[in-house]
Amino acid sequence: MPKAPLFAVAALLLAGATQAAEVIRYKIPNSDFPIARAVEVPAGVTMVHLSGAGPTVADPAAAPNSVASFGNTRVQTVSTLKAIEATLAALKLGMKDVVRMQVFLVGDPALNGAMDFDGFMDGYRQFFGSAAQPNLPVRSTVKVAGLVNPGWLVEIEVSAARP
Repeated sequence: MPKAPLFAVAALLLAGATQAAEVIRYKIPNSDFPIARAVEVPAGVTMVHLSGAGPTVADPAAAPNSVASFGNTRVQTVSTLKAIEATLAALKLGMKDVVRMQVFLVGDPALNGAMDFDGFMDGYRQFFGSAAQPNLPVRSTVKVAGLVNPGWLVEIEVSAARP
């Protein structure tokens, strides 16, 4: 058999194998908490890592670079995830493709410096764990002393898998 048809057959087989590979998300047993226990990304899937993103100004009338200008943790979470969603869309990806997330939260001065995890989760659930978007990433959430902008309570990094 000539080499050209062999290469064509091999290329088709490899293309089919790549298309068949899917990201596998493992749920936390006996839990409805909206994160994955683990995510398995097979060979042949391209990983896209986004830099950390922060919120946009929610109240232009508030003092610049203040918490009031960016909003509370829930507002900042939604704003940040919308920015991430827009970046992913520009890369022809979506929130459904996110496999890993790192969240950095600053203690909210309105809560005596306590981290507003409930506020974060209220915003997060608008993007993950719903019937419309059930794909869950693995996630770490940590409280930090501060972020680059003194008004930010939230910064989020994500990694997405390009199927």
